[in-house]
Amino acid sequence: MAKLTDACSHVRSKNAGPFWITIDLFFDGPETFAAWKDRPGFSVEALAGVFGVAPSLTRRIEAPELAVIKFSYPRALPQGGVGERDMHSGQQYVLLLDHEV
Repeated sequence: MAKLTDACSHVRSKNAGPFWITIDLFFDGPETFAAWKDRPGFSVEALAGVFGVAPSLTRRIEAPELAVIKFSYPRALPQGGVGERDMHSGQQYVLLLDHEV
């Protein structure tokens, strides 16, 4: 089975407001996007499992014209709250680097 990094040319995570995190998965182009986007490892259930959130609270947005899939999910703790350790959510993507798709 392939790893997410075999399919995506760039992966990033970012703050999507004080209560949400967004993961952006960039593919090399429309052909690559079309070839990979429907694989089980790119499902809401698979990505929600990686981050330990309910699939019903996880959103998947496809942008085929940009060859991007975005996933958004609620933060465990609000941004800047006591115990929150990644203010800008810039390190959350690391959990996906070995994710099998």
